[in-house]
This record gives sequence, structure tokens and C-alpha cells, in this order.
Amino acid sequence: MPALNRAWGLLRSLAIYHGVPWRARQLRRFYAGWVPPGGLAFDIGAHAGNRVRAWRALGARVVAVEPQADFVRLLQAGFGRDAGVTLVPAALGRCAGQARLLSSERTPTVSTLSADWAARAGASPSFAGVSWSPGPWVPVTTLDALIEHHGRPDFVKIDVEGYEAEVLQGLSQPLPALSFEFLAPVRDLALACVDRLESLGRHHYWYSIGERLCLQPAEPLEAGALCRWLQALPPDAPSGDIHARWLPAVR
Repeated sequence: MPALNRAWGLLRSLAIYHGVPWRARQLRRFYAGWVPPGGLAFDIGAHAGNRVRAWRALGARVVAVEPQADFVRLLQAGFGRDAGVTLVPAALGRCAGQARLLSSERTPTVSTLSADWAARAGASPSFAGVSWSPGPWVPVTTLDALIEHHGRPDFVKIDVEGYEAEVLQGLSQPLPALSFEFLAPVRDLALACVDRLESLGRHHYWYSIGERLCLQPAEPLEAGALCRWLQALPPDAPSGDIHARWLPAVR
């Protein structure tokens, strides 16, 4: 039964991320303002690789980081011969080492390294029917280590199911732009991400709801305004992503 659940979960992920014909075009249009041609992008939590494919179509080099062996095999099948894609079969955190993955067989894209996130997010109605079980130990590296090895990225997408703040603790310098996921029942994790980014430098912020690929508001938010918006979200608000752009200090 676990193998059948896992196979079903992978097929479901492929259908969601690659099964909508116009989705690839939407992704390219959305990320064109964030991922420059000839640039470098890190996909942290690459899953089925739909962002990798979009960024390659935009002409960027991609470092795809994914700890789940099944998704690594999918990424190798899709991009293993592409010299512009580097696959890193690992997770990211605040320091290098190993960590135990909590696996969700039927919904593998919500597998996580955070037991606290699984307990709190799993109690919300949007995760009804989702369960986690102890999975494999996976290697953990850091954003700083990736940068040292592959170069400073123009954009980083972080989608690691409640471990985003830990990933940012492994970063010691501001980056041009990045995104991270937010979820209303555990909004404190998104607030911690904002605090970490602001400790590295001033940023402007936008948010997008669900998979709509539409940034709001029209004018960027300062950190304080974004935090107030996050704090005001009702518990059943849909999840989404925060996009941040670093504002280098003017000398």
C-alpha cells in the first residue's frame, strides 16, 4: 500500500505541475521579471521541476535542490542531460548535516523536515486527510554553501513546507530577489523569514495568492506593512508566496 500511495502521489504531482497546457507559458511570463536571461536561479524544493523548466526557457542556469529520491529521479529524467541544470539531491537548513524527512506518501509535495509545521499546519482544514510518517534521513546543506559552489543567484525560490526560516538562517548575505511560501495557520514562520531578510538588508515585498501568479499590491510593501498584512490574515486564508527584492543601500 505505501508504494501504491507513493505512485499515486507522484502521478498527482505531475498532473498538477505539468498537466495544464498553458501553465508553462504563465510561469515564463510571471518569472520574466525575476529571472534574467543568462542569470542564475536556485529552486529550493524543486519537486516536479515546473519552475526549472520555465527558468531554462527564460535562458537562466538553474540549481535544483530536492531531497526526495522519487522527485530527484524525475528531475534527472527531465534535466539530467541539460548542462544548464545542476541537481542537488539534498535539503537546505541553517547548517550542514542530516535531517529526518517526514514523508506524505499521497501528497509528496508537502513532505517536510519540520515536525512542528506538520503538526500545526496539519490541524488546519486545508490539510484534511493529509498524514505524515517518518521517512529517510537526507543530507542537508546551506544557501551559503550553494552560493560558494555555484555562484550568487539572481533569484531563489524557497518552497520547503515550513522550513523556509531555517533555510534563510543558512544565508549570510542579501540576494537580489527571492520568494518563500506563507500559510496563515503558521504565519509566524513567514514573519520570521521577513525578520531574517531585514537583518541582511532592506527589501521590498509583494505577495501572490495560491498559484494565481499575480503579484499584489501594485506598489511594493515595506517589511512592516507586509507583517501587518500577514498578521491580519484570517486563519482560513489561502496560502501563497511572498516575493522580496533587495534594496542595496545608496552610498
